[in-house]
Amino acid sequence: MKFLDQCKIYVRSGDGGGGAVSFRREKFIEYGGPDGGDGGRGGDVWIEAVEGLNTLIDYRYHQHFKAKTGMHGMGRNMHGGAGDDVVLKVPVGTEVLEEDHETVIADLNEAGARHLLAKGGNGGWGNDRFKGPINQAPKHANPGQPGIERWIWLRLKLIADVGLVGLPNAGKSTFLAASSAAKPKIADYPFTTLSPNLGVVDLSPQERFVIADIPGLIEGASEGAGLGVRFLGHVERCAVLIHLVDGTQADVAGAYREVRHELEAYGEGLAEKLEIVALNKADALSRDDRRDLITELGTATGKQPLVVSGVSGEGVKDLLRTAWQLVRRERGEVVAGLEGAHEGDYAPPGEWKPSI
Repeated sequence: MKFLDQCKIYVRSGDGGGGAVSFRREKFIEYGGPDGGDGGRGGDVWIEAVEGLNTLIDYRYHQHFKAKTGMHGMGRNMHGGAGDDVVLKVPVGTEVLEEDHETVIADLNEAGARHLLAKGGNGGWGNDRFKGPINQAPKHANPGQPGIERWIWLRLKLIADVGLVGLPNAGKSTFLAASSAAKPKIADYPFTTLSPNLGVVDLSPQERFVIADIPGLIEGASEGAGLGVRFLGHVERCAVLIHLVDGTQADVAGAYREVRHELEAYGEGLAEKLEIVALNKADALSRDDRRDLITELGTATGKQPLVVSGVSGEGVKDLLRTAWQLVRRERGEVVAGLEGAHEGDYAPPGEWKPSI
């Protein structure tokens, strides 16, 4: 299944049915009078977030959605039936935007959330509604009101607790594969990941959370360079960011600052999120290299970097448990600080010291 996280669609609610012009004519009834019924209302267009979907690909080839027109009224005061509604099923986390691609109409961030996109037109009155002591035989009725039409944008922001960020080829996909059952594409060249990947981390029956891997960021991403900036919206809802830095590159501090600059330039609160810095690819580093790189990265970040390796599995579980504790704290489950045996695994800014 192809991943699609934004698309533009057209929706139109149904027109209301027209009212009827009719007169009662029956044997042995001297004065019949008007008996035209009302038209039915047009169908509405709704959008609903449902579980089990993780892409907007269904709206790639079907982009026009129109609700049914209401039935016209009939004689003997028979009212027309309402038109059928149209319900658009989208993944949880979908935002609905105006045609300008900026104004948010609705944010469907939980399963079952619904929003009315276009209300159907009211049905017209039949001539029975217009009878009175002066006009006892009206010969006119109202047409149904027209429906509403509009173009809207759908933008998916995946619901994940933890987001993976870093430069291309920092080992994010390898880390995701090592920490969950996800099977992302892994190769030894940059930009292997072309779309976000989700994985469910199961540390224990009570420790379970969702982690998202997005394509790598490069310098100028906030201005449209590369692929990552388009998918940064998927980590807007994350409680914690894991910033993976490739330990085998020449300048780990510069790599960290480059990604942080793009997060700050993107905005939307990404720079203020809780961040865990991890020195990745530890399996390729000697003991002396680790000590030097931890000191360099710690000075640049103001945090105690964790040392991990997605290939050997070193430090992966400790990093995930630290992330889980921070997620719990953001959810309000942990009132102050980190709890449990891993309280010292992560130090807030200003409290780090080199260790190995």
